[in-house]
Amino acid sequence: MESTAAASEIKDISLAPSGQAKIDWVRGHMPVLAAIREDFRREQPFAGKKVAVCLHLEAKTAWFIQVLAEGGALTSACASNPLSTQDDVAAALARSGVEVHARHGAAPAEYERHLEGALGIKPDYIIDDGGDLVHLLHTGRRDLLAGVKGGAEETTTGILRLRRMAAEKALCFPMIAVNDARSKYLFDNRYGTGQSVWDGVMRATNLVVAGKTVCVVGYGWCGKGVALRGKGLGARVVVCEIDPVKANEAWMDGFEVMPMRRAATLADIFITVTGNKNVVASEHFPLMKDGALLANAGHFDVEVDKTALAAMAAGRRPLKPGIEEFTLADGRRLFLLAEGRLVNLAAGDGHPAEVMDMSFALQALTLQYLVDNAAKLGGEVYPVPKDLDDRVSAMRLQALGLEIDALTPEQVAYLASWNV
Repeated sequence: MESTAAASEIKDISLAPSGQAKIDWVRGHMPVLAAIREDFRREQPFAGKKVAVCLHLEAKTAWFIQVLAEGGALTSACASNPLSTQDDVAAALARSGVEVHARHGAAPAEYERHLEGALGIKPDYIIDDGGDLVHLLHTGRRDLLAGVKGGAEETTTGILRLRRMAAEKALCFPMIAVNDARSKYLFDNRYGTGQSVWDGVMRATNLVVAGKTVCVVGYGWCGKGVALRGKGLGARVVVCEIDPVKANEAWMDGFEVMPMRRAATLADIFITVTGNKNVVASEHFPLMKDGALLANAGHFDVEVDKTALAAMAAGRRPLKPGIEEFTLADGRRLFLLAEGRLVNLAAGDGHPAEVMDMSFALQALTLQYLVDNAAKLGGEVYPVPKDLDDRVSAMRLQALGLEIDALTPEQVAYLASWNV
């Protein structure tokens, strides 16, 4: 473990006790992963396998990585966002025997070096969040491609990139779309993002949400969660969408629907959840109220056009951690939260532990599936097998002490027949 810690690139190994206390806390609230851990300890499915992980390095992630290690994996870890790393957790992870390359607030060149560092173990498998490891393996580190047997992707943004690669026949190994499993997006994306985004906004600003107008840009599962929680906090919620079906959903869920050029004049808080760039852009800033808050909950810091905002500003200054003030020529002030990065992780602790219990359980079982089946798969994006998806939700119900009904043989036969 000491040699692993020495190989790591972290802020300060002496922070480990604080980080381990955080890990111990979330571990007590992640019973599904705890059950999988016992299976992994006994079966050692990853013995002799090297796994590189690129995820948000906070306590829940650390516990997940430790579970993989207890299943026999030689693991390395880096961050999928420079502002989501918690330095004490990274130290605890390194102390536990995982090679870690991450530091909170890493500069772009340092962040790229961390990605390279995580790939230094020459992984057999990868677990990605946003596609950074996949991208590096297919560009600057193609020398490692032959050794990678497969991987799993956590986010909508990453899967969009993977599907484009697969369509162009550029993807060189199988990737499992963990984000698209029902036990992930129905809970992680909706309830996890919905709660953690508001945790981040409120922690950064210490302002009340009730009575304010909130513009949610994007009404996918993450946007649905953000809008629902904003409504529950007492906000008036408006939704901006480009998809007519999702716009109808938002309308029938009770939210106002309008284009950004109109919402820009009304909202006190903007939260982007699209996965696309410049959805809040230069044409919108001049329309906004004095004091409007700009926050992003998409994976990359491109949804609010920070470059245009900086160019338009007559002055800018940091006010407190997580808030930067941009003063426009007419004196109006716009406040960018968490540098336009994921507000729920850059200004908060991310999704609740109980939600990530299901997501990381899926990741763990998906990795086990890849070990058993990667040789039969090609360079495509594959769904999580339905039995694994159902297993995670069933384990969650068991942990909650809940029981549900099961189909009788007669009902199974009825559903399987058309001539009855």
